[in-house]
Amino acid sequence: MTFPHAIEAIDLVKTYGTGPAAVRALDHASLSVGRGRFTAIMGPSGSGKSTLMHAMAGLDTVDAGSIRLGDLELVGLSEKKRTLLRRTRIGFIFQSYNLVPALTAKENIELPLRLAGKKADSDWMLELAATLGIADRLTHRPAELSGGQQQRVAVARALAARPEVVFADEPTGALDSRAGKALLEFLRRAAHDLGQTIVMVTHDPSAAGYADRVDFLSDGRVVDGFDNPTAASVLDRMARFDVERDEVPA
Repeated sequence: MTFPHAIEAIDLVKTYGTGPAAVRALDHASLSVGRGRFTAIMGPSGSGKSTLMHAMAGLDTVDAGSIRLGDLELVGLSEKKRTLLRRTRIGFIFQSYNLVPALTAKENIELPLRLAGKKADSDWMLELAATLGIADRLTHRPAELSGGQQQRVAVARALAARPEVVFADEPTGALDSRAGKALLEFLRRAAHDLGQTIVMVTHDPSAAGYADRVDFLSDGRVVDGFDNPTAASVLDRMARFDVERDEVPA
């Protein structure tokens, strides 16, 4: 059976806290991500974009709703099953890299596979390293790498198991403009040339301009989205959030 979306979230609800102090981070949020596409998620601060991504990546639970990765329902899975899922079917690129200091770049890239009891595909590893420009740094530990090189190692680690979906949390946030541009160009190539599905949370309109589609959250819901975004079109839409907020009756 073929599924039309790589991953789909339907009516997700997530509340933090209880009583008067409760905050509803997701308020019946729904998002469908096409296969082999690079999708950006944006929204004002506190809109729920990171919460949505963490839920869809299996890093956090929700109170209600459905998340389907192909034929698998993620909502209700145990922590153990979600952990196993993240080692095989879902990749995640953290802004802070999360590399293990004692391991070499190569060992960091292969770590999720080793934890899952799987053997790394050496040809695929070499292709990733060459494409990302870190082939000559694989024997170095994180402390011996620049920030851009560490981020590229983190990207290779996320792609090592050829996951169905890769999630990226502000992947260019800690990079200079040159390294950030190189990373975004690679993510776009990974979607277009390798068929990799990528979902990126970002606050940067220029970064969103590399994506095939951008979806916008506001107050815990997906409220808008369009294909073929540009930095200018994203900036225009983000500016309208401020106008819409001012127009809401007190």
